[in-house]
Amino acid sequence: MKIVRKHEQEREQETRNDECLLFEEEKKNGKKRVLVVDDDPLVVKVLYKPLVNAGYDVRIAKHGLEALQRVKEERPDLIILDILMPLLDGFKVARFLKFDKRYKDIPIIVLTSRATEGERKIGKQVGANEFLYKPFRVPQVLNIVQRYLNA
Repeated sequence: MKIVRKHEQEREQETRNDECLLFEEEKKNGKKRVLVVDDDPLVVKVLYKPLVNAGYDVRIAKHGLEALQRVKEERPDLIILDILMPLLDGFKVARFLKFDKRYKDIPIIVLTSRATEGERKIGKQVGANEFLYKPFRVPQVLNIVQRYLNA
């Protein structure tokens, strides 16, 4: 079992290395990179195609730990971040990024299904630039992304 797991990890690392080369090539083409972080495949699906069609290089992370890894490897220009996720919630991800001088300038758009003033307040405290509630409207998300990346 350990051998199989090790092989899977090696394959995953090779894939990441190949992706990093591809990401660097795409970055040279001038596309702004957006990282979508959400454990709900439907949310990812709803956001992915419109963002790509708008001309952005879109990357996906399924949980907070993967998000931090992707930010370190790929340096997105903007992050769309869910709050309620396994392993590491979005508030902690935002806090890690906003208090790290290497990543503090990356705009973070928080998406959450918990529409409370307390959640919004915590989001602002950890450095979220925008706060949107689920269900959201795709045009609204695109307008906010465009405002931050095309300014």
